[in-house]
Amino acid sequence: MSGLSGSPQGSQTSPQASRKLSSKKLLRRLLSLALEYRGPCLAVVVMQIVLVILNLSTLGITGLGIDYLTSQVLTTSSPPQWPFGMAPPASWTPLQVITGLSGLILCVATFTAALKYLAAVASSALSQEVLVRIRTDVYSKLQELSFDFYDAGESSSIINRAASDANNVRNFVDGVIIKVLTVMLTLIVYLVYMLKMHVGLTCVCLASTPLLWIGAVVFSKLVQPAYRQASELSDVMIRTLVENLQGIQVVKGFAREGEQAKRFQEANENIRNLKESIFFRISTFQPGMGLLTQINMLVLIGYGGTLVIRGELALGTGMFVFANLLHEFANQISQITNIANTIQTSLASGERVFEVLDEPIRIQTSASAKHLTSVSDSIEFQDVSFGYQPDRLVLHDVSLRIESGECLGITGPTGSGKTTLLGLLKRFYDVQSGSIRLDGVDLRDLNLDDVRRSMGIVFQDSFLFSNTVASNIAFGVPDASLEQISAAAKIAAADDFIDELPNRYESMVGEHGSNLSGGQRQRLALARAIVTNPSVLLLDDATASVDPETEHEIREAMVAAMHDRTTIIVSNRLSTLRKTDRIVVLQHGTISAVGTHDELLDSCEYYQELAALQGYLVDTGNQQEKTERRRVQSELRRIRA
Repeated sequence: MSGLSGSPQGSQTSPQASRKLSSKKLLRRLLSLALEYRGPCLAVVVMQIVLVILNLSTLGITGLGIDYLTSQVLTTSSPPQWPFGMAPPASWTPLQVITGLSGLILCVATFTAALKYLAAVASSALSQEVLVRIRTDVYSKLQELSFDFYDAGESSSIINRAASDANNVRNFVDGVIIKVLTVMLTLIVYLVYMLKMHVGLTCVCLASTPLLWIGAVVFSKLVQPAYRQASELSDVMIRTLVENLQGIQVVKGFAREGEQAKRFQEANENIRNLKESIFFRISTFQPGMGLLTQINMLVLIGYGGTLVIRGELALGTGMFVFANLLHEFANQISQITNIANTIQTSLASGERVFEVLDEPIRIQTSASAKHLTSVSDSIEFQDVSFGYQPDRLVLHDVSLRIESGECLGITGPTGSGKTTLLGLLKRFYDVQSGSIRLDGVDLRDLNLDDVRRSMGIVFQDSFLFSNTVASNIAFGVPDASLEQISAAAKIAAADDFIDELPNRYESMVGEHGSNLSGGQRQRLALARAIVTNPSVLLLDDATASVDPETEHEIREAMVAAMHDRTTIIVSNRLSTLRKTDRIVVLQHGTISAVGTHDELLDSCEYYQELAALQGYLVDTGNQQEKTERRRVQSELRRIRA
C-alpha cells in the first residue's frame, strides 16, 4: 500500500525488517497473550480433565462387567472387586447386575456427551474472542501507523497478517496452550491410574515414551523454517490475486488473461510444493511415533498376558482397562506432533503479527500538543527539506508563506515535490529539517487530529467506499445531517447527478466508485472535503484525469468551494492555475519562481513552455521564439487530430 500519489513504491527497506524476534521471545509474547485468557482456558482444561475421568469411569465399569461375567462363567475365577464397597445386592441375578452396569455406563455416556458439547462451545467462544482481539489490535495499529510503513510494505502482506497470520496466532491459545495442559494433565491421570494397577507393567510399557518426546523436539526444529517461508509465499499469492483484480482492465486490454492465470497458478503451486514438503515430514514422523506405541502394545500382550495367567492381574479391570489406557496414552502422545506443528505455525505468524504491533508510530500527537480549532492566520514553510529516504531529498530548503484566504497554485514537472508538499502540510510525514507553521505554531506542536480536520483534501484519484452516497460525503463528519450533506453536494456541483440516482443520497456507491464516472467521483470527493467545513482546502490535481467538459464543471465547483478559505491547488492546467492569486513553480524540489499567471507568462521559462503546450500564446517580445511556439502548437494539434 502506498501513501500519497507521489510516494515511492517499495523503494526502501521495510521498517519492520530489522526487528526479528527470537523463538524464545516469540514464545514469551504468545504465552503472555494466553495468560490474558487464563480464566476461560482453565475452564476448558478443567472440562477436558473431567472428560478424562469420565472416560476412566466408563473403562472401569466395563472392566468390572468383564470380570463379573468371567466369574460367572469360570467358577475358578475370583469374584470382581467392587469399588468403594458398592457391590450389588446379593439377591440380584446376573442379568440384573449386567443391566445395572449397562445403565450406569449409559448415564456416564450421557453426561460425557453433554460435557463435550459444553467444552466445544467454550473452546469455540474462546477461540473467536482471541481471534477478534488479535485482528482488532492489528487493524487498530494499522490505522495509527505512518505512511512510511505503507510505502515500504505490500498490501498483500498486510492483509495476510490481519487475516491468516492472526488466525494462526489465535491457534496458539486453543491449539497449543489448552492442548498442552490437557495432554499433560491427561497423561498424569493415566500414568497414576496405570501405576496404581501395576507398577512393573506400566514401566515396561512406557519405556519408549522418552523417544516420542525427543522425536517431537527434532521434528519441531526441522519444520520451523518451512512455516516462515509458507507465510511469505502466501503473501505472494495474495499480491498476485489483488493486483490481478485491481488491474483487470489492463489485463483484459492487453489480452494477458492466460499469462496472469499462469502466474497465479505458479504462486499456488509454490505454496502446495512447500506444504507437501511439510506434510511429507509429518507423514514420516507420525508413523514412526505410531510404531513405538504399537511396540508398547506388544509388550502389554506379552507381559500383561503372563500376569493375567498367573492371577496377578484381573482380565477386565486389569488387562482390558490397561490396554485401553495404553491406547489413550498413545493417542495423547501423538497429539505432540499436532502441537509441534501448531507451535511452528504460531511462531511464524506471531513474528509477522508482532512486527506490526511493535512498529513505532512515527507521526503522533505529543503530550504537550496544543489544540487547533481552525487555521485563521498564515501557513508558513520555513527551510523545509524532506525525502522518503533520508539520503534522497525530494524537497530542498523550501520557504513559502501563504496568507489567510489566499488561493495558491503549485505547478511543476512530475517528481518536483508538489504532492509531497501537501502531504507534509497534512502531516502524513514529518519534515527532516526546517518547520511548517500554522498560525505561527509548529505543526508538530499541534494536535494531529485537529491539524488534519482543519484541512479538507481532494486527491487526483479520490477513493470512495462501498457505501451510500451520503455516507461517502459525510465520511469526515459521520453525524452530519442530510441538509449539511446536501449543501456540500450543491457547492461541489454534485447535487444534479445525485438527484438522478435511483435512491439519491441513499444510492450505493460501487467498490472504488466503479458505478460512477471520473467527474462524479471527484465531485463527491470535493463534497466530502467541503462538508467538514475546513479552513484550508487542498486540491491535488483534482481535474487531471477528466475530460475538458467535466474539468470545467469541477473547476466551477472548486471556485465555489474555495470561498472564504485558504486554498492550495496542485495542477499543471493553466485553466485552473490562472484563477489563483499566486502560483509557485517547483522544480527539482526547490521553488524556481513565484508570481501571478500573467507574471509567470512573462518571466518563467517553465511556465511559458507549459502555456505553449496547452495552446496559450506567450508574448515574450522575441518574434523567433513566438514563431517557434506557434509551430509547436500546430504540431500538437496535428498529432491530436
